This record gives sequence, C-alpha cells and structure tokens, in this order.
Amino acid sequence: MADCCNDKACEVEALRDRQSSVLKIVLGINAVMFFVELTAGLLAGSVSLIADSLDMLGDALVYGFSIYVVARGARMKAKAAFLKGGIMAGFGLFVFGQAMYKLIIPHVPSFETIGVIGVLALAANSLCLLLLWRHRADDINMSSVWLCSRNDIIANVSVLCAGMGVWLTSSGWPDILVGLGLAALFLRSALYVLRGAMKELQTTNA
Repeated sequence: MADCCNDKACEVEALRDRQSSVLKIVLGINAVMFFVELTAGLLAGSVSLIADSLDMLGDALVYGFSIYVVARGARMKAKAAFLKGGIMAGFGLFVFGQAMYKLIIPHVPSFETIGVIGVLALAANSLCLLLLWRHRADDINMSSVWLCSRNDIIANVSVLCAGMGVWLTSSGWPDILVGLGLAALFLRSALYVLRGAMKELQTTNA
C-alpha cells in the first residue's frame, strides 16, 4: 500500500481540511466583529465604522461560500469568486450611499469610539491575515479570500486615521472621506475578483 504522505489524493484532501479549518476560524472572527462594529458605528454615527462593519459581514459571507466550495472543482470555485466579487461591489455602493447621506446631513462622530473599535478590528483582521497567509496561493478560492483579508487591514488603518482626523478637526469630513475611500477600495477589489472569476470560468468552459 502506498504511503499516504506520498499519495497526491491524500495531500489534496489534507490541504482541503486545512483550508476549511482556517476559513471557519476567520468566519467566526468576522461575524463577531460585524456586530461589534455595526453597533458601535450606529451609536457613534460613523460612516467609516459602518463601512468596516459591512466589510466584516461581507467577509463572513465570503468565507462561508469558500468553505462550501473548498472541496469542489475549479468551476464551482470560480462561480463562488464571482459571487464574492458581486458582494464586494454591492457593499461598496452601499457605503458610497452612506457617505453621500452624511454629506447632505452633516454629523460629527465620536472619535473615541472610532479609535477603540478601530484598534480592535485591526487586531482581529491581523490575526485573520496571519491565518490565511500560507493559503493565499492555493487556488482562486483562497486567493480571493486572502485579498479580502488584506483589504481589511487597509480599511482598519483608514478607520483609525478617520478617528484621528475627526479628533483634530472636530469635523465629520475625515470620517466621510475615509468612507468614500473604503467604498472605492471595495469596488476596485470587486472588479479584480470578478475579472479573475470570469477568466477562470472561460478556462473551465474551454
């Protein structure tokens, strides 16, 4: 009997198990942080925190889809990546709408809340990025997941900058500008993921 360690099928199955375990952990982290950030964002009146919380929710959904397709074929993974791209685009447009609303009805958010929750979110997403790092090049499924996690770090640092800007200016403008920046980031990443998914789907159809 062949040694399992030398069996390609066994290696693939072990890789899928590791991917699934990591995805379940980061899904749980993002789900918890979504509720924390959304509550804090609504109470503080912060566009950047609401944007980041929706990013957390989007990631939780993305990780859920990724767990579903982790043991499936390339075409199913490409379809899941396409769906992830659509979710990212939808949240980008939603955050853009929130920022426009704050422009029409100005509000100065609580910079203390933005700072504290921003640091907590950065710590949570740094852990997620560390867990996903080794799987970032496994396949299109894990690559798109890692991209989402990388964007989270950028978003968290931006939220902290928004909090500092609100504190320094006593104005809601820094929060609004960061919200618009996050919306642009979501849309850019969505386009990247959608292009990759379309290319993969075309390849599997060939």
